Amino acid sequence: MVEWLRTIGRDLGRMLQALSAMFFVSLLIPLVWREYYAVPGLLLSGLLTLSLGAGLTRWCRSAAEPGKLHGMMIAASGWFLVALFGALPFYFIAWTVKLDPVFLSVPQMQPEGYATLAAFRHPINGIFESMSGFTGTGLTMTDREDLLPHTLQWWRSFIEWIGGVGVIVLTTAILARPGSGSLTLYESEARSEKIHPSIVSTVHTIWWIFLLFTFLSILLLWLAGMPMWGAINHAMTGLATGGFSITDNSIGTYHSVAIDFALLPVMILGSIAFPIHYLILQGDLKNLYTDLQTRWVFGFFAFGTIALTAMLFFNQTYDSLFRAFRFGIFQFVSAASCTGFQTAGSLGTEWSAEAQVTVSLGMVVGAAAGSTVGGIKLIRLATLTKGTWYRITNIFYPQSALRPFKLDGRVLTDAETAQEFEEASIIAFLWVVFLTVGMFVLLVTLPSGADGYSLQNIVFEVASAQGNVGLSSGITGAAMPLVVKVTLFFNMWIGRLEIIPVLVLLRSVFRGTGVYR
Repeated sequence: MVEWLRTIGRDLGRMLQALSAMFFVSLLIPLVWREYYAVPGLLLSGLLTLSLGAGLTRWCRSAAEPGKLHGMMIAASGWFLVALFGALPFYFIAWTVKLDPVFLSVPQMQPEGYATLAAFRHPINGIFESMSGFTGTGLTMTDREDLLPHTLQWWRSFIEWIGGVGVIVLTTAILARPGSGSLTLYESEARSEKIHPSIVSTVHTIWWIFLLFTFLSILLLWLAGMPMWGAINHAMTGLATGGFSITDNSIGTYHSVAIDFALLPVMILGSIAFPIHYLILQGDLKNLYTDLQTRWVFGFFAFGTIALTAMLFFNQTYDSLFRAFRFGIFQFVSAASCTGFQTAGSLGTEWSAEAQVTVSLGMVVGAAAGSTVGGIKLIRLATLTKGTWYRITNIFYPQSALRPFKLDGRVLTDAETAQEFEEASIIAFLWVVFLTVGMFVLLVTLPSGADGYSLQNIVFEVASAQGNVGLSSGITGAAMPLVVKVTLFFNMWIGRLEIIPVLVLLRSVFRGTGVYR
């Protein structure tokens, strides 16, 4: 076996082992809710995943530590593989209900419930749902989330909660392996800042912070009037900025101002980098305003909210300034935090084009790097903005002038400035390229015009998928053409890993099959 394949295979096996633990932990849910017919599906999913994961790890145990190239390939292929195996409960439970074995006592469901589950008998729908969950996107194949079994409601929320922190972070926390290999994998999952010198200590701290905030979010939503099962699920998906819901109309189902505003701090918590959370919990509160990204998070959210509220009010989308503010702030924070909760009904038909574009802008940019959000990230927007202004104003100074470039409290050399600006430009460029490709596919595949979808609907949907947001203009659903499902699946995948690891994987695969020399 080629050595680099052994290096990748060992860590893919470790990721599958971590995933199998998620299946076994989730067996508690059908037992609590007496959905015993769901137990075989979860158990079989866990055993299949564990067997393959343990086999790969054992077979490749003597492989070398991963380098940067390996790390990117492991991250890209690992997220794909986890999404593939994470779809098994959807598939197995849907077929269990369809076949209705007498000894499992499958309960009678409403017709809409059968129809919702029927979508998952097609593997591509379950794989789409799984990728949407793990990447924290929240676009869904279900028609009635409220009619899903509690087991699948939990699984959707659980995979978003895990995916918000990162599959590799989970793997490192469960199967701790010190050394440079863990750091390489950590960085390949679109993370760079460490809390502690040790990467294992860093991921453990991240999980403790995440668990603490999850508990506080559950308590806050419950106090705001949300039933406990809803509070548990929405706290998990809100903090992970994922957006899956257990209701038919997302958060709009509750029609509650208190719940709307209770979710705002939950989504904002998920938008701030974990190292900043750690410092704040240590009592270093000044990071709320001294950290560049955190300042930009609050500034971006405020600016977008004001702009969107003005559009909704003056376009008479809502009949009062308070209603325009309520729906404007929730939708923009949901979009810019890449959460995807929705309270405003169908944005694709009820909101103006400029309002949809404003929300799309929030989805494209995202919030802080090192948090649970997707998008280009505010640090890159800040780098491009400050870097462009720096380059332009440099023209007005003599070549002998010394003008340091400052970014996030650091004074950068010319070489460091060029590198930061180049990296931000590459990611932004690739983001626009694949956003355009996705839009083109949907434009030529879906109906347009009066009986179809407008350009802003398509821009909105692709930006939502690639930004890992989950707000929808009404396009995503089980009835989508296969090519659209595959396209949005690809957009979600590259968006979560910031594109380059996926391109590295695809290039390596083609090179191995002789396409490149």
